[in-house]
Amino acid sequence: MADDQQNFACPEGEFAASVLIVDDDLDMLSMLERIVRKKCRCEVKTASSGENAWQILENWRPDVVLTDIKMPGLDGLTLLQKIKDRYPAIAVIMMSGYGTVESAIIALKSGAYDFIQKPFDNDHLLHILQRCLEHLCLLEKNRRLQSRLAEREPFPGFIGASSKIKKVYELISRLTDTDVTVLIRGESGTGKELAARALHGLSARNKKPMVTVNCPALPEHILESELFGYARGAFSGATHDKKGLFLEANGSTILLDEIGDLPISLQTKLLRVLQEKEIMPLGQTKSLTVDVRVLASTNQDLEEKIRQGLFREDLFYRLNVVTITMPPLRQRPEDIPPLALHFLTTFAKEYDRDTVVFASDAIPSLVKRTWKGNVRELQNVIKRAVLLAEDSPISAGQLTEPEPEATAPRLIDGELISLDYNVAKQRIVEDFSATYLTHALQQNGGNVTAAAQASGMNRQAFQKLMRRFGLAAEKFRSQPD
Repeated sequence: MADDQQNFACPEGEFAASVLIVDDDLDMLSMLERIVRKKCRCEVKTASSGENAWQILENWRPDVVLTDIKMPGLDGLTLLQKIKDRYPAIAVIMMSGYGTVESAIIALKSGAYDFIQKPFDNDHLLHILQRCLEHLCLLEKNRRLQSRLAEREPFPGFIGASSKIKKVYELISRLTDTDVTVLIRGESGTGKELAARALHGLSARNKKPMVTVNCPALPEHILESELFGYARGAFSGATHDKKGLFLEANGSTILLDEIGDLPISLQTKLLRVLQEKEIMPLGQTKSLTVDVRVLASTNQDLEEKIRQGLFREDLFYRLNVVTITMPPLRQRPEDIPPLALHFLTTFAKEYDRDTVVFASDAIPSLVKRTWKGNVRELQNVIKRAVLLAEDSPISAGQLTEPEPEATAPRLIDGELISLDYNVAKQRIVEDFSATYLTHALQQNGGNVTAAAQASGMNRQAFQKLMRRFGLAAEKFRSQPD
């Protein structure tokens, strides 16, 4: 039997195993004690009868009881029943030299973890015992996680108890003690970054801050140096070494936000990081090892981008180890009232409007809306309503988004009629373009990629127009996604 099967050790010291062995055959008892103590490295105690075992259990709680069935007085099956009645968390493995199928069935139905027949191979017994201890270790880790979730806010920023958001909570809780790469998908404004922060905050890496990279925000050549760093002299203006964001996140978590906008050339380098856990700063010939958990988020159809040749298929499968899909707000309408009340309380306190409340028609009107911009749009609507609120309660009418200002009235006052035709036409087109872009950015919370897609434009053309009209995406973002 391999050593890794013989020696039990729960990871991170979370579980110190202990075993009580019960058998009226003293030679068997001594042999089992010696084997278990040596091979499993557990705390071991022994009892030569069921009565003696029960006395020990009154003052000591082992993780596992390994007991014979056929014993005078208090036999193994009766001991099993007493243990399950009084101490249900203790696992019990049954042994019997008179074992039959009926005995095994009775033991398992009564709650035994497993049943082994004498005479048995020592390796087989140790395998069953180790499997039992590993099972208990997992239960202990889960118990500790649940305790941690109960002691602090489990998912900071998340509000809601709908079935769809509960599935997200459950998946996050199952991934917190792992370093698995996670792809977080969902529409703009659904809370993808909140999910990433929850994954990081509940992990063992939470002692260091999570590093977030907004992939579309920087040009390709700048993004590469930001991610991987560079050496002095790597290019003109590189007067000193720069530590990249992957090194900054060493021992922590990095979130690659809107991974779908990552240029193909950088996708190749990211693939190396995921495969080899190494980065190559610009201007260096030696790779650096990094210990980073990678999370990625996107609101794009990556499968379609793969078909278009805009996203590497091998990188997709490296990122898509586990997927968390954030549900749009329209699919969880029951979460709108608690979200609205949360934002009302938050902004009322922030802007010193403690007396602001909702009118009776406010919440029903919010529930009926489709919320194209999801939670971020709801947040912005409440924020605006609180800022503009007077002493009266906020009504449904005050929660209606104002229509963009029309440009037609300028023609009515004759301001443009006196101008040259081409000049007047250009002025109207510019006014329309600025208003249209502003509205698109408002609807998408400052997410340029989403605003461009909603406008039927590519990102580069949309950004060019933004620069022309002096529009900054940051002004439309109330909170990162």
